[in-house]
Amino acid sequence: MQVSLFRPLAGVVPRWMQRLGAACLALAVMAMGAMSATAHAETLTVGGKNFTEQLILSEMTTQYLRSKGYDVELKNGLGSVVMRQGMESDQLDIVWEYTGTSLIVYNKVTEKLDPQQTYERVKDLDGKIGLVWLNPSTLNNTYAFAVPGNIAREYGIETVSQLIDRFRANPKMQFAFDFEFVGRSDGLGPMERCYDFHLARRNIKQMDPGLVYTALKNAQIDAGLVYTSDGRNKGFDLKVLEDDKGFFPAYAATPVVRQAVLDAHPKLADELNALSAKINNENMRDMNAMVDIDHRAVSRVASDFLKQEGLVQ
Repeated sequence: MQVSLFRPLAGVVPRWMQRLGAACLALAVMAMGAMSATAHAETLTVGGKNFTEQLILSEMTTQYLRSKGYDVELKNGLGSVVMRQGMESDQLDIVWEYTGTSLIVYNKVTEKLDPQQTYERVKDLDGKIGLVWLNPSTLNNTYAFAVPGNIAREYGIETVSQLIDRFRANPKMQFAFDFEFVGRSDGLGPMERCYDFHLARRNIKQMDPGLVYTALKNAQIDAGLVYTSDGRNKGFDLKVLEDDKGFFPAYAATPVVRQAVLDAHPKLADELNALSAKINNENMRDMNAMVDIDHRAVSRVASDFLKQEGLVQ
């Protein structure tokens, strides 16, 4: 019986086929290893908004994660809505968001909640769409009205209600807001209803958030919307007024990560929680002042903080 040179006998595998099989197996193992390495090295995209505190937080997060071996791309200078859309469309992986913003602006919740209730509610609501709220920092960067310190002292203005009383007596007063607040669902309209007043268009000046502080310092406006954790409040002698009717919700800064990203990187949540635990009102106010008043580079301020807190070498 003639046996084909190309057909093996039953139960016998020719050496050339053994070698071919071994080579294919090696290639498969190499390919799987390459796929694993690629998945581990997948670029994480950190997003940030367009004001100093967010620039610092996003830069800090980028440097911190790079020190942990992650490949990280930074995209900051974004508006709140654009950043949210970036998370929902998988274009961003990690951001620092404020509990009050998610509660009212994104999830349209108007119920008055305390800080812990606010966090639990947004954690639940955003979790349903794959956005995970990690541990909140103790940084509560809520909105506030501020007036020049000398004006506050002269007229005894301590609260928003006292500011509104002064406005009723001086209806030509000028109020400055950033571009987002006037149209936000937690913005000017609801605040007017809460404090029972109304600003005509001539009373409103809209500008970049950072310019509000400069305008207050230079007495170009009478009152302005500020962030409570901004270092320029103290540096420019601005009086931050008490929100005596409790209009503004808590705005606890918290790392938010897409669930798919956490699934791919099991250590990431603990690493970001370690960073969040180091951030509070006092040190963020100091860092904001370093950038806005001392004109230090955001990257340097972030780097110095990470080293000071022992988060990087």
